[in-house]
Amino acid sequence: MGEHQYKAVVIDLFDTLVNWNPEGLPLVEFRGREIRSTTPLLFPALETALGERFDRDAFMDAHASVYNEIFTERSGGDALEVTCLERFVRTLKRLGIDEKEVPPLAENLRKTHMARVREVTKAPPSRIEAMKTIAKHLRVGLISNFDDAETGHLIMHDTGIRDLFDAVIISADTGYRKPNPLIFKQILEMMRLDPADILFVGDTPHDDVLGSKRVGMHSAWIRTRNHRELPEGIPSPDIVIADLAELPGRLGLQE
Repeated sequence: MGEHQYKAVVIDLFDTLVNWNPEGLPLVEFRGREIRSTTPLLFPALETALGERFDRDAFMDAHASVYNEIFTERSGGDALEVTCLERFVRTLKRLGIDEKEVPPLAENLRKTHMARVREVTKAPPSRIEAMKTIAKHLRVGLISNFDDAETGHLIMHDTGIRDLFDAVIISADTGYRKPNPLIFKQILEMMRLDPADILFVGDTPHDDVLGSKRVGMHSAWIRTRNHRELPEGIPSPDIVIADLAELPGRLGLQE
């Protein structure tokens, strides 16, 4: 499949360009089992702000409940985004924290949580080189489902190749997520391209393959351990690869 077929490659962020390593998060016991979570990193701020009112188990339960509700909202037909900040605001309100205390404390929790997420998120060198090769021949863009705009953009800068990208969209900036057609249409407007001009690359069948194909883009699917087979109802991608590093070769692009 030659480079002349596309004017641009637009990629996903997590598990496409960057990986985040949950092993870099602390262990915490929750409901009888140990999980990796940033939650222990939040406890000092909560203890300082709330004093004797702070109950670890109550916070963990409220946070888990809110997270499940947000997951349902995101999975709905409109694929709406709910930000990390909003998640902590809802959690604190559920705990009955005074309205005046909620905004600054929620922001403190967001910053602490996202600092560790950023710290454990890296782009493998082979993917960086692949994007440099692609950018020599085609325009490049990015759409990410990520619930914190500031951190999403910082992670992009951490890759060292942010300047290669004509357009970067983080879902927290828009209020909706892939596969909502609006987020794909936004990248088309920003890059001033037609859908058929773009090859969209991502690892998630529903968000990346279905979302991009539904608006008329071509799609490259990264087959991962989490997504070995395409679920029923997902259109066939135009290209299947195991890693972004393979894409220049599949497109016939030379360094």
